[in-house]
Amino acid sequence: SWCRMKDNMYCREIPWDDNTYRLDAWKNGQTGYPYIDACMMQLKTEGWIHHLGRHAVACFLTRGDLWQSWERGAEHFESHLLDADYGLNGFNWLWLSCSGFFYQYFRCYSPVAFQKKNDPSGTYIRKFLPVLAKLPNTYIYEPWKAPAAVLKTAGIKLGVDYPRPIVDHSVVSKENMSKMADAYAKHKAKAAESSGASPKQPPKKKTKRATKQTKLKF
Repeated sequence: SWCRMKDNMYCREIPWDDNTYRLDAWKNGQTGYPYIDACMMQLKTEGWIHHLGRHAVACFLTRGDLWQSWERGAEHFESHLLDADYGLNGFNWLWLSCSGFFYQYFRCYSPVAFQKKNDPSGTYIRKFLPVLAKLPNTYIYEPWKAPAAVLKTAGIKLGVDYPRPIVDHSVVSKENMSKMADAYAKHKAKAAESSGASPKQPPKKKTKRATKQTKLKF
């Protein structure tokens, strides 16, 4: 049960969506986010991705953007990674989806900014997504922002040669954080119920009146 949500004592139950279209777009490097797609194409052609790339695509598939189950991601990695390890694979997917071991779901990888600071010229993207190779550095991470003239010069027709973004990261990332908060609250309530206790409320802070001996610090 290590790589499954059901009956996994280490995994929080999160109501992930089951959207074949989104899952397939992720698997095939067709999300419309060049860095994510380049990583998935490297996985498909070479059977490997740098560990930070694995972090980015795992977050993108689950809590970051597509809201798909980490189980599907783990299965895909298991069947494509040359260095696949059952234990490590399951652990990392639990961690990166914030289903277990790591719970700071508000820390979310940006599919644009995360890699842009490390590779501003997009060398990695140009290698694994040659369709975008002629784009100037300014738009290599966000081709949907390129003017029509720039796209024409690069030989790209969005929606035909390369897809438009499958989701708007700035919107769905916030929606997904709210979903995670709800899932965590339900998990906490369920745990309290099973233990026979009611959820504890945070203690109220005691305030002291300012006196001559009490110095207020700001």
